[in-house]
This record gives sequence, C-alpha cells and structure tokens, in this order.
Amino acid sequence: MLGIEGYEPEWHYDAGALAAVHRGRFAQLIGRKLLHGWLMWDMSARGWFADGPVILGFGGTNVEITHRKFDECAITWDQVDMSAPIDWYATGIQLDWRADPHAALRQARGRILREVNIVERTTVAEWRPRVLHAVEFLFEGARLAVYNAMDENGLTGVPEMDLPVASWRRVRVA
Repeated sequence: MLGIEGYEPEWHYDAGALAAVHRGRFAQLIGRKLLHGWLMWDMSARGWFADGPVILGFGGTNVEITHRKFDECAITWDQVDMSAPIDWYATGIQLDWRADPHAALRQARGRILREVNIVERTTVAEWRPRVLHAVEFLFEGARLAVYNAMDENGLTGVPEMDLPVASWRRVRVA
C-alpha cells in the first residue's frame, strides 16, 4: 500500500481502539531514545511527501504512523523496508526516505520517550463529538506530534502547554 511493498496499515478513527491495539508495543518504547525520524521525500520537488508514513526509529524498532482522510490513522511496526524502492501508484514521482529533515524530528532526536498519547479534537457536532487528530510523543524536554493535516501527515513540536485545553482530549497509550 502507498507504493511501499509489504506495508499493510490498519486504519482506525477511534482513539480508544487505536490506543488499545498498540498499548503493549508502545509500553516497550518508554525509556528508550529516539534515534532517528524518517520522512518520505519527493526527490524532484525537494520536499517532504506528507502522504507517506512518518517513521520513528528507537533502535531495533521502527514505528510507522500515517494519517488519511479526515480522521483516520494507522500505526504499524517494522513493516517499511526503507532500502526498497517506492512506487507511488506508478505515477513516476521519485520518492526516497530522508532522515530527520523536519525541525520537530531533530528536536526530539536523542531524547528519552516518557509518554505516548492519542489526541482527539473535541467538537460540538452530535454526529462526531470526537475526531482522532494525532499521535503524541512526550520526550524528556521535547514533544513530537504526528497529526492529521487533512488527508496527509503533519508534524509539530509545539510544547503541550500551548495546546487549547477546552478542545482536546488525550487518550493515554503508554
């Protein structure tokens, strides 16, 4: 899927369900350092191709996070072979992996992971009172969130104290 051989994401739109599926694996990462973060890179445009997964390397374990549509997220573990070519739906777009090209990744690199959360945006809409928004990693001295940027991934390192409390809900994962 997504032009990556062997990549089989399972999509979730409920924070509680997503947290439950991955709680055990994330618990094993607590206390470990983030060694690298990789983004899919458009070689021609010389920029981040935000439709591809964000990969976080914790030494021997990679976690891959991808968002799509309005509120869907998939988390996979060690499925992406970054040495294999990427064939993005035979479009001819030349894609590769780039280590730590985003400031938020560089800020978190080398820091110890202390907590993982799924962040939901709370709304007044009766049909959808909560919308899955991000996977949040809290490190010693840094915060990294991989969020839904409307059918692609976004990254931020904005400190947690700057988030508006009234419109967000955290679901603790580990």
